[in-house]
Amino acid sequence: MTILGSRRAFGRLARASSVAASLAAAVLALLAPLAAAPSALAHGSSPEPPAGFGDLLTSWSFDPSLQVPLLGVLGAYLWAVRHVNTAHPANPVPRGRVAAFVAGIVVIEIALASIVERYDTTLFSVHMVQHILLTLVAAPLLALGAPITLLLRVSRGDFRRRWLLPGLHSRVVRVVAFPVVAWVLFAGVMWASHFSPLFDEALEQLLLHQFEHLLYLGSALLFWWPVVGADPAPWRMALPARMLYVFLQMPQNTFLALAIYSAATPLYPHYATLDLPWVSALDDQRLAGGLMWIGGDALFLFAVIALIAAWMRREERDAPREDARVAAQRAEMRRREVALAERLAAERGRDAGPRGS
Repeated sequence: MTILGSRRAFGRLARASSVAASLAAAVLALLAPLAAAPSALAHGSSPEPPAGFGDLLTSWSFDPSLQVPLLGVLGAYLWAVRHVNTAHPANPVPRGRVAAFVAGIVVIEIALASIVERYDTTLFSVHMVQHILLTLVAAPLLALGAPITLLLRVSRGDFRRRWLLPGLHSRVVRVVAFPVVAWVLFAGVMWASHFSPLFDEALEQLLLHQFEHLLYLGSALLFWWPVVGADPAPWRMALPARMLYVFLQMPQNTFLALAIYSAATPLYPHYATLDLPWVSALDDQRLAGGLMWIGGDALFLFAVIALIAAWMRREERDAPREDARVAAQRAEMRRREVALAERLAAERGRDAGPRGS
């Protein structure tokens, strides 16, 4: 691919990314009426008081079982970054990785401690936003933070050789991190959770709900691990394979979203029995399916575009090296051709000498 061609392709990608941004804006636009409508239409009792726009900033909860582990992980990550930067000032942890990891923790906090968490058992559409945040926003951001690489860099040599590297290449990790297995696990969790008693039961039981969040985040981290490629892994995929890997999640996400959207009756008794005055359970379910379809496909598309852009940058970066390699091969071939021609000429001269005498 020539540089001019790459620039033209990048221009097309920029236009495509603007489309993805428009889709993301459409998702946010769908959420805005969700916060405004209850304050205007609510009447009677409901599981949660009507929410207004002000609640988007003030409705935060504190759960030690969530905040303490999150603060612990964030504190350990930032301590490790500082330790590595102090020990290796010439090769510090890239700031982009730190920003991505911190952003991933913040997104988890938003999903599980903000107004999203407050209404996740009241509105299925809000619950869907929560799952999108965990699986398609927080998980890739955490993977971009390269926590495994940071752990390897901050650990002592003996601990790294004895525990970390053997664990990273253990049989269990090699199986669950195999790209096909990780892809199927992620898609399987999506389908099994939405079409099994687990989803409705988790709306009634807090511990099961928390387990569901761990299941979503864990399967998403396994899925995004080889896509991001920032950390060492038992299996590595080339960029074209990563693009296909992510792209194939789009149709299964679309089918799942349409299955939810097109259901003729509410899928979950919990939401159906709430009898909310401002939205019916079926309309809320259709909104949830639409959010999964538009929001999920837009984020998958954005990831594919990012991978294509990375592939183009790598080709442009490697082009001079590849040109030099090809030029060296051609020079070596010409040198061999000249040497062969000289040797053949010398042999013909020796053969002609005796005959001429």
